[in-house]
Amino acid sequence: MKSLKLIIAISLTAIVGFTSCQSEESKEVGTNPNTNSSTSTTASNYERAAKNDGSEDDFLDGNSCTELLFPLTATVNGQQVTLISKLDFSTVLNIMGEFNDDSDAVTFNFPISVKTSSYSEVKINNQAEFDTLKQECEQAESDGKNAISCIDINFPVTMLTYSISLEQTGTVVVQTQEQLHTFMTDLESDELFAVNYPINATLSNGTSVQINSDAEFQNAISECAQYQEEKEEAKETAVEVEAILSGTKFKVESFVTAGVNTANDYADWSIEFTNDLKVVAKNVVNATLNEVEGTYTVSSEMDAFVNINFASNTAVSALGNDWFVATYSNTLITLKSKTDTSVTLVFKKI
Repeated sequence: MKSLKLIIAISLTAIVGFTSCQSEESKEVGTNPNTNSSTSTTASNYERAAKNDGSEDDFLDGNSCTELLFPLTATVNGQQVTLISKLDFSTVLNIMGEFNDDSDAVTFNFPISVKTSSYSEVKINNQAEFDTLKQECEQAESDGKNAISCIDINFPVTMLTYSISLEQTGTVVVQTQEQLHTFMTDLESDELFAVNYPINATLSNGTSVQINSDAEFQNAISECAQYQEEKEEAKETAVEVEAILSGTKFKVESFVTAGVNTANDYADWSIEFTNDLKVVAKNVVNATLNEVEGTYTVSSEMDAFVNINFASNTAVSALGNDWFVATYSNTLITLKSKTDTSVTLVFKKI
């Protein structure tokens, strides 16, 4: 947008697909207190919210600023995998999830192509170039310039453009996230803009919101960022709890149901969580009793969860439940039932 005349607006439409309705005779000429410069907080918020989000494949590339493009081939924990689409992510995740006490290793067969947060497609020829992009992303995160991925703006959105004298010079109807990013990054120092509110957006917690001002947009970002932070903390808790459980034997320190502690019923049993997501109960007093084998998974949402599943009609069946992690340390893990928080189970490391 080097000029705001009608003929340039038409050219802009042809280049980036904007629906531009710039006018030399605007009915809205005059002062608008909601105008923003290209260096304003609002401009930064919209530019970051419009960045290409590359976080979906972070388990592969560890870089939220780049989106892997297909096809590509990688070696995952020693197994070569060719990915044609996102549908192949499940294959990689299954390989990574086979054992939960190993360090997952991913090596790409270069060259590969990625799409950056600014929607540029880049060919990466070697590991050094790959590492450089990752370092640049980490720097952007440190500087607060990475993508804001917790809010999805519902398009179209209309931007009103102004001169530095606050005279409206036109409108631009933005149809996509990429077009919004182009609009924001193309703003010149002598150009101002205002968002034609209200707009609608969807937050990462699933909430749909109507936004009526720049301040409300900032508040929506703060709300969803807090949600994302709590979700990330729960994820980190799940990783730590899984590491404590995996390959370790425990005893039932406490098991309270209906206000009664029944831990003595399990005094003769050890509970071992294996590294391949099996849980094995073994009677350490009576060796003639068969081991009881079940399964477990550790997951997270806003809390960390441990799902334990034993077959019915066994000595340890009652320990099977959907639990959330209340507290934990390297030696003690306290679980509460997701459906009845008065039911608590405490494992102590043997």
